[in-house]
Amino acid sequence: MNPKMKEQLLDLADENYRKFSASLIPNINNVLGVRLPELRKIARKIAAGDWRNYLAQADSDYFEEIMLQGMVIGYAKSDIEEILRYTADFIPKIDNWSVCDSFCAGLKFTIPHRERVWAFLQPYLRSSQEYEIRFGVVMLLDFYIDAEYMKRVFQLLDEAKHEGYYVKMAVAWALSICYVKLPEPTLAYLQSNTLDDFTFNKALQKITESYRVDPEAKKMIRGMKRK
Repeated sequence: MNPKMKEQLLDLADENYRKFSASLIPNINNVLGVRLPELRKIARKIAAGDWRNYLAQADSDYFEEIMLQGMVIGYAKSDIEEILRYTADFIPKIDNWSVCDSFCAGLKFTIPHRERVWAFLQPYLRSSQEYEIRFGVVMLLDFYIDAEYMKRVFQLLDEAKHEGYYVKMAVAWALSICYVKLPEPTLAYLQSNTLDDFTFNKALQKITESYRVDPEAKKMIRGMKRK
């Protein structure tokens, strides 16, 4: 437990921002209202010091306390195996899309260790837990959408069967990024897949919302919508 850290977060809390944040994350009620740039500043400082001790004692009462732990893991410097152990310990704390997506975006250590992290992600992508699968899918869209991994990514997205809203939306989001980066193979996948109608149509919607997709392509994509 770290009463000083809790105090620091309470001092940075902003009531208007709390209301705004809470409205975007409907399934949690423990938001203080600390802005992400402030959390990142604190996380960098912790990561530059005794971050292991901090993570061993960190409280998880508030949304921001959990978010901060995830950021520290992203900034911490160590060998890949130790960082992945901390990552695995953190994943069960993810209970909303915001912590999930912020955590994934911060795991930049993936870039020099893509094959190792790919192997690490597989059990999460095959999990029965909504946020474990979302974690896996968001990691794919952050770090693996390129020609080298594309085929494997499509297969995993196609197999990510879960009734959870936040899984379906993550898969749709991932496919929209796939289309923007590699339209031809993504179109081929969209013409032959086993996605449920909701996820498929959401993927099409997200593609058509992208400013990086030209009007002709958007028209064609809209025409693929399942009734």
